[in-house]
Amino acid sequence: MLYEFLSTPSGLSEWFCDDVNIRNGIYTFIWDGQMQQARLLKTVDVLLVRFQWVDKNDGSYFEFRIQRDDLTNDISLIITDFADTNAERESSKLLWGSQVEKLMHVIGSIF
Repeated sequence: MLYEFLSTPSGLSEWFCDDVNIRNGIYTFIWDGQMQQARLLKTVDVLLVRFQWVDKNDGSYFEFRIQRDDLTNDISLIITDFADTNAERESSKLLWGSQVEKLMHVIGSIF
C-alpha cells in the first residue's frame, strides 16, 4: 500500500504535490501552479523509487526507500535528498517532515 503512494501519480498527489502528470518518462510535479519535472531513475517493486530533477545533472536525486524491520515487522520510509548548503538542508528537512506527516495522515498511520 505505501509503495503506491510513492510511485503512482494518484498516490503522489495525495501527499507530495497537488498533481502529477507523466509524459515520455518525465514526471511533472505541480505545487500551487508551479511545475517541476523529474526523471524516474530507478524502481524496485514495493521497495524503492528514485527520481532526478531534470534541471539537475550533478548526480543528485531524491529517493523513497521502504524498509521492514525483520524483528518487529515495523515499516520505515527512508527519504534521501541532496542539498547544496546547510540552509537548504534544514529547509528540506522541515519540508520532508511536513510531507511525511501528511502522508502518514493519508494512509491512516499514527504519527
